[in-house]
This record gives sequence, C-alpha cells and structure tokens, in this order.
Amino acid sequence: MTTPSVDTTSRRTERARPTVDGRRADLDGLRAFAILLVVVYHVWLGRVSGGVDVFLLLSAYFLTGSFLRRAGTLSLATLPSFWARRFAQLLPAAALTIAAVLAFAALALPSSQWRAVWEQAWASLTYWQNWALTEAAVDYYARTETFPSMLQHFWSLSVQGQVFVLWPLLLVAGAVLARRMQWSVRRVLTILFGAVFAVSFAYSVVVTTVAQQAAYFDTWARLWEFALGSLAALIVPRLHVGRVLGLVLGWVGVVALVTCGLVLDVGAGFPGVAALWPTLAAVALIVAGRAERPAGASALLASRPVTAVGGIAYALYLVHWPILVATMVLVDSTRVSIAEGLVVIALSLVAAWLLTRGVRAVARGIGTSTARDARLVVVSLLVVALPLASWQAASAVQAAGVSPQANPGAQVLMPWTDARADDDAPLAPLGTQLEDEWIALDGPCDDAFAPDDDRLDGSCVQTVVDPAAPTFIAVGDSHAQQWLGALLPVLQDDGWNVVALLKGGCSLAPDEDADDECREWRTAAAAYTVALPAAVAMFIGTKAVPESDQERVPAGLGRVIDGVVASGTEVLLMRDNPRFHEDMYTCLEQTPDECGRDLATVQAPANPAIALADDPHVSLLDLTEYLCPEGRCRAAIGNVAVYLDDNHLTGTYARSLAPAVRAALAEIPGIPIG
Repeated sequence: MTTPSVDTTSRRTERARPTVDGRRADLDGLRAFAILLVVVYHVWLGRVSGGVDVFLLLSAYFLTGSFLRRAGTLSLATLPSFWARRFAQLLPAAALTIAAVLAFAALALPSSQWRAVWEQAWASLTYWQNWALTEAAVDYYARTETFPSMLQHFWSLSVQGQVFVLWPLLLVAGAVLARRMQWSVRRVLTILFGAVFAVSFAYSVVVTTVAQQAAYFDTWARLWEFALGSLAALIVPRLHVGRVLGLVLGWVGVVALVTCGLVLDVGAGFPGVAALWPTLAAVALIVAGRAERPAGASALLASRPVTAVGGIAYALYLVHWPILVATMVLVDSTRVSIAEGLVVIALSLVAAWLLTRGVRAVARGIGTSTARDARLVVVSLLVVALPLASWQAASAVQAAGVSPQANPGAQVLMPWTDARADDDAPLAPLGTQLEDEWIALDGPCDDAFAPDDDRLDGSCVQTVVDPAAPTFIAVGDSHAQQWLGALLPVLQDDGWNVVALLKGGCSLAPDEDADDECREWRTAAAAYTVALPAAVAMFIGTKAVPESDQERVPAGLGRVIDGVVASGTEVLLMRDNPRFHEDMYTCLEQTPDECGRDLATVQAPANPAIALADDPHVSLLDLTEYLCPEGRCRAAIGNVAVYLDDNHLTGTYARSLAPAVRAALAEIPGIPIG
C-alpha cells in the first residue's frame, strides 16, 4: 500500500513570503491583528469585533497544516503526545490567569459574587466555560451582576480546547481512511471538513435564529469556523495569486475586519450567516499572503511590531478582559474613559509579555517529553484546583455555622416567639449561598398530579405526604415560588400535599404582556388548576412596581380566579413584596445603612387585591408588616437578609415568616390551614 503524497508549497513562494521560525509571519501578524481588534473593541467600544472568530479559524488552519505535514505517520497512537503537548502549551498561562482572577475576587468582590466566580473558574479550567454560559443565558434564576464576569472570555478558549480534542481525531481518521482507499490525504480531508462546514453552518444558521444567546457559545454552531480554517489550510497552498490580486484581497480583508464590529451587531447576530464576514476576511488575508512578492496588507501584518504582538497574542487575550473588568470594578463604572482604556491596554500588553516569558521559561526549565507535558498539565490544574477547592471548603464550614437561633429573621417581629438575633453571628444567608435560596419541592409531579398537557413540562413540582391528604397548589412566577417558602413549613406540619406550577417571569395573569410560550403556559396552568381537586390554590394577587407606589392587580387575574373558585377550590391571594432598582443583598454588603426604603414609596397605600376578595371563597394574605416594620422596608431583619436580589425574598427569610403565616391563616375561615 502506498503512502499518499503530501503537497508542499513552492519554495520560491515561501522565500518571497516573510517567515518567523518557519511560519508565515503575516499569519502570526493576522492573529495579532485579530486580538488587538478584540481588545480595542472591548475596552473603548463595548462591542464584539469578530476578531475571536478569526482566532478560532486560524487555530484550525495551523493545526491542520501541522498534521498535514505529518500525514504519513499519523495514527491514534500519536494523539496522546499531541494532546499533552498542546494543553501543556495552553494550560499554564490560562491557569495563572484564573488564579489571578480568584485572588482579585477574594480581595475586591462582594461574597455574593464569589460563587459565580468559583463556578466559572472550574468551567474555564476544564474547557467547559462556553456550555456554562449557555446554561446561564437561558437561566431565569441566574443572578444579574453589575459588572461582567472576569472569566466569560474563556468561552472561546473552551470551544478551542474542545476542538483541539476533536480535530486530531478527524485528522487521523482522514489520514487512515486515505491510506486504506489509496486517496490523497488532502482530498479526503477536504471532503471531510467540507461536510463538517456544511452541517455545522446549517445548524448555526438555524439555532442562531431561534436561540441566539445560547447559539453564541454553542460548540456545534462554531465548528464551521474551524472547518473553514481547515479548508483554507488544505486548499490555499495550491492557489497561485498575482501581486495585484494579493494587494486587493489583503486590503479588503483588513478593512472588512476593522469595520465588522462597527457595521454588525456581532454579539447579537453571531455565529450564523453574519459570521462569514470576519472569517471570509481572514481567508482573504490568508490567500493574499500567497501572492508573489506580497506587499500592502500582507507586508504590514508581517512587520516586526505586529508579529511581536502575535507572539503574545494568546496571553494578551487571556489577560486583557480580567484587567478591563477589574478596572471597571475599581472605578465603579461599566465603561472606562480613554485614559483608563490606555492604562488597561498598556497593563494588558505588559502582563501578556510577562506571562508569555514566564511560562516559556518554566517550560524550558523542565525539559521536553510527553511525560514532561503531562506533568505541566497536572501542575497547571493544581495551581487553580487546590486554592479554589480550599476556598469553597472554608465557605462551606462557615455556612454550616449559621443557626436559626442566632438568625431568626422575621420572628424577631413576632413577640409570641421570643426570638432574639445574635448580632455577632454572620448575616444569613451567606453571599455564597444565594443560589440555594430558591424554594424547591421534592420532585416533578407524578401519578395523580402529573399534568397531561405538554405545555406544562418541567414546570410542575410536588411534595406528596399522603395521596388522601388535602392538596395545596401554588401557581405563578418566581414570586409565587418565593412566597411558597413562607407557607411550606405550615403545610408540611399540617400534613398537606403541595403542588406548584412555576414558570420564572410568567405570572398567572392572561392579559399581562408575555411571549407566546408564556401565554400558552398560562392557559395550560389555569386549566390544570381548575381540574385538580385541590382544597386551596395560591396566586400572587398584586404586582409591585420597583421603587413606586403604583402597585396593581395583574391584568386578567380575576378571570382565572373565577374559574378556580367555580371548580370548588378556595383561593388565597398573596400580596406582592416591594421591589427595588438595586440589588438589596449587594447593598447590604457595600452600604448597609443606605438600603432602607419608606414603605409609602414602594407600595400602594392599600392592598389593590381587596377588589378581588368580594367572593367569600377568595382570601388575602398580606405580610408587608414583616417586610417593612413601622413603615420602613429593611434589607435585613433578625440577622437575615430579606432579599436575595432586587425583588425576591431569600428562602431563609421566607421560612422565618411561617409563624406569622400560621397566625394569619387561623383568622381566615375559608382556608383550613393553621
């Protein structure tokens, strides 16, 4: 069996093209140019440039070219050494960057942001950040931060890392297949990556149309960019480009890259058809560099100042974003001035140079071998994993020390409980516990409580103690969920089954503005509630307006109530809690003395739901006095944070309201609870 020949570029063309260590210098310059665009757009324009797309394409271009030169010796046995070498090149700088971000977070960020930093640090270290951000993009309950994550830029490095695992498998498979079929490796790989391009591009166009936020970080929606880079590595070396055409292609490519982020909303339109703009511009520059006696844009990219940046491009991408966000935090602004931006860029260049030099020095000092590469990977992982795991463990120990006796919450406002707060105890919940403060039941609805309507999939949960016991159902958005926390201890003590239909951001009010999915859910939820033989149904009877007294009844709620009452179910309407413009937990961490609000400024003088309570089967439950005692709404009561963000109660505080709920329900004849 013959070994397929591997095409090489003509020596005359290679000599005409500037080189650095045997590489095309103009492409090192292109990488630098792409990263500089990313930095400048991030720092001063607050936009995405499309430079990352070029970076991804070039990584596949270089990888494919490297494998193609060794096609005759490729096999699965060669892959472990490749992976060890590649990640030994990538991980040290990445790990040091992540470790620096963790240090900054510990020193400068409030504890309510630590958990997100922890999660993203693990995701970045394990090349999973893009999928973590995909989940966050569609997570209604994800905390909204003032400043962007210092590690969110690792999404592209995660995609790249995943491709560095997948691509060699495809390249080896193509080489093996070529040997068996006695075809040219270049031909087989061109077909293979052409298919990857077509499938991934079609998927990218579709998913970008229906779910762009998630698609932006989706590896499968990005594979076509890598496939295009591989196709360029396979096809461009066979092209012969004249000097004039090279000049035109080069400058068209440069202008297209510079203007891409200005003309297109890259952050909201990629990675579908629009991403062809920067990637094809990069291909144009790759082709331009093939011209005889390349000049113009290609010569500019191959110049010493640009290629010098190319040598630190990876480190520059790593450090520029954390430095930018850290600057925003320190100056307390989501934008930086021109002068501050210059400082950010200067610091980024210095940090990138030091990081690159330091990592190279360490790598040189421990020799070269696959075993050395593996050790370097392990050490890099430990540089982050050990301090991060220790920090999380210490926080868990602190959280375990919080007790209801020292942190009684609302019960300090209930004389009959004799509760006293311990001012020396830490505030509950800790900032790192906020994501656990959402009220949850035991599991999905099943058996008699399982909904038949597919529109309710994933939104029905239950805690069942006895099928013969009375059933309580709560229906609505996240505010129905939070108030369920105040009722659950009472219901569980009294042996009730509890069912909840919950959809974040979607109240049970048919005339409130909503998207199609929410409207369909409302219809199905109302029908389910009417059909369920529940003794009591709980809804949110009012909707507060942030920092306003314009509280009102949700539009159309009355019709839903009429249907439920007609089915024989008692209705309990909870009054909404006040809402604010700022995150009240963060306020507690930073300026606790400024977090209070006068009740008259954040809630209507009287409960607007009174108009719905004319029916004897409709009752109201208003716990405002335990949120705003003596007419003052407070961010912390009884050593417990009342709010976990700008409008939701912490689960800890909601549960502390249980004695007040029992006392109030005992006074309501129609509600057989308490």
